[in-house]
This record gives sequence, C-alpha cells and structure tokens, in this order.
Amino acid sequence: MSREEIFEKLSSVLQESFEIKSDAIRPDARLREDLDLDSIDAVDLMVQFRPIVGKKLQPEVFKSVKTVDDVVNAMHDLMNSN
Repeated sequence: MSREEIFEKLSSVLQESFEIKSDAIRPDARLREDLDLDSIDAVDLMVQFRPIVGKKLQPEVFKSVKTVDDVVNAMHDLMNSN
C-alpha cells in the first residue's frame, strides 16, 4: 500500500469515525491541536487500522506521531517492515 493510499484510507476513517471534515485532513494537520483527537481516539484509530496493516500495532510507535503525515509514515513503515 502506498503512502497516498494510506492517506486516503486514514482520511476516510477520520471522516467516518471521528466526523472530521475532509478539508481539515491535510498531511501537516496536527492530530491533537488541529483535529482534536485525544489518546483514546488514537487507540481507536489503531484498532481500525490493524486489519489493514495486518500486524499488531505497538502503542510506542504512535507516541511520537504528531501529524497526519506522521501517521501515514508510521503505517507505511510498519506495513513494509519484515
């Protein structure tokens, strides 16, 4: 899955599950400050992405993510790791 495909899926999940408007979802959008996602929302997001990634998502991976692009990169790296 490419970064662009991950971004599109993430955008879809954010819109459907968290009722975030599509124009607010940009690579540089900050999860907490711009999208108003808290730590519970982040866990929910991880749960929704687990079937897509096909691997168990480690919480420590997401402690460092701050923006939508950070999430995309973390997902991409996880999907392409051995």
